[in-house]
Amino acid sequence: MNTRPMSNPFSDRRPWQWLAVLVFLGVLIWLLGPVLTPFVISALLAWLGGPLVRKIESTGRSRTAAVLLVFTLMSLGLILGVLLLIPLIESQVSKFIDWLPRFGQWLTGTAVPWAEDRFKIDLAGYVDPSQLIELFKQHWKQAGGIAASMMGEISKSGMALVNLLVNLALIPVVTFFFMRDGPEMMARARELLPRPIEPTVVKLAHESDQMLGGFIRGQLTVMIALGVIYGVGLTAVGVDLGILIGLVAGLVAFVPYLGAIVGLGAAVIATLVQHGDLLHLALVLGVFGLGQLLESFWLTPWLVGDKIGLHPVAVIFAVMAGGQLFGFLGVLLALPIAAVAVVLGRYVYAQYTQSELYGADDESGVIVAGRDPVGGTSVPNETGTEVPPSKEP
Repeated sequence: MNTRPMSNPFSDRRPWQWLAVLVFLGVLIWLLGPVLTPFVISALLAWLGGPLVRKIESTGRSRTAAVLLVFTLMSLGLILGVLLLIPLIESQVSKFIDWLPRFGQWLTGTAVPWAEDRFKIDLAGYVDPSQLIELFKQHWKQAGGIAASMMGEISKSGMALVNLLVNLALIPVVTFFFMRDGPEMMARARELLPRPIEPTVVKLAHESDQMLGGFIRGQLTVMIALGVIYGVGLTAVGVDLGILIGLVAGLVAFVPYLGAIVGLGAAVIATLVQHGDLLHLALVLGVFGLGQLLESFWLTPWLVGDKIGLHPVAVIFAVMAGGQLFGFLGVLLALPIAAVAVVLGRYVYAQYTQSELYGADDESGVIVAGRDPVGGTSVPNETGTEVPPSKEP
């Protein structure tokens, strides 16, 4: 068995060579962004389905049969989700627009007088719900107009329409081949790595995959589960906008407690406007209390655990920075790149703390005031005179 230690790729000129490679790849991604988008989507879908493929393959079925089964399940799930969600979201948004005048009446007739009487301040002159509602409707129409104009431009431009259709058709085809031939592609890529750094790169790639898998697979499942719990629960207790509120709360649930705060605030307002009684308010609080209990004691420990390794603030920054730099492609690549960056940062930190620059091999940097940092026994100082151990606890 070869016990040769891993080569340190940071010990010579190779860091600058790797930096040049990374810069070249970044520029290439930026230039080829529109072309790479369907391939990145396909790679992410294949990566998400990879564990299930391997589990089915371990039962004795062939790789192709396992991929066909998982690919079919993913396709049916996606189609079913689109067919169910689009009409549901459209219905909820229509209800929300019709609900806005009721919100304005509740705001001026109930909320503002209560706040003025409670806190002895004048708010009526500063709150004009009609302007808020009109502003929202204008932005909503503007967003719809932008989408309609974009689709109109695409339909007018034959080449743009062809590119869109080709990209949509490419995603399932490329996803299937990535799922089927992924291990062979990775093996060939591994063979191309320089031999001295191949063990280190493989180790870091494995850690990145584990971290990213723990975040995306686990947190995505938690988000879907919370969205279903909140949406079904709020609808069951009589909140007309329960599905929409649950969907929004589930989408922002990747930041701890943000989904519950946003969803609870919206649900309380919707309940007060629609019902205005303590019974329905208590039922709404019960729904979110149950959701938080399930998330804290079952969903997150079971599905995510301590595998995330990415702080929620880092996730938000990565997604926003990726979108700013590379558009939609950057949003897709944000989390994988963030996971790799965290793993590389840990590796660089470990190498630094073991380097001569840090002073890991310098005893004078470890021993302070004649005290052995491990056992507390007396050690010689710089002049060779033995110094007794410190009496401090």
